[in-house]
Amino acid sequence: MADTTVSPADRYRALSATFTGKVGAVPADRWDADSPCAGWTARDVVRHVIDTEREMVKVVGLELDPGPSVDDDPAAAWTAVCSSMQRILDDPALATREYDGHFGRTTLAATIDRFYCFDLVVHGWDLAAATETDTHIPEDELTWAVQVAHSLGDSLRMPGVCGPELDAPEGADEQTRMLAYLGRAN
Repeated sequence: MADTTVSPADRYRALSATFTGKVGAVPADRWDADSPCAGWTARDVVRHVIDTEREMVKVVGLELDPGPSVDDDPAAAWTAVCSSMQRILDDPALATREYDGHFGRTTLAATIDRFYCFDLVVHGWDLAAATETDTHIPEDELTWAVQVAHSLGDSLRMPGVCGPELDAPEGADEQTRMLAYLGRAN
């Protein structure tokens, strides 16, 4: 199970900082490069992260601040969403709003912690792979993401989540094994 000693707000702060670094590292001419996600470009990966976070907060009656279009400025669009989400997570009255989710009654913070933070790690790798930038996942983030991935069970294989598990090469490192589990070749 995921590390519960880190608050959802702090986990999001740390993982969004890593994702922000990956967004900032994208060369201007690589935003339309194909990503490991079939049919998505690097820009589409960022668009997906932004759009899903925007939709998630609506479930509990909240909205993230508007920002520039991903088409015009992906980095600024991400910064606007990230800052807005962090303000929500830092406010216990907002972060603990409840709703009925896929796994039952839960809070916004719990969902961001388990699913959307996981997205930041995985899609950070997707973005880096698409743009030929640093694909390394820090060890603490990788260990946490592996735990989350395995805790999701069959939900990980629902349409639109992750593809079928791939065979990892003999002697593969933990990052390569996790990516193969998620249907991605490292």
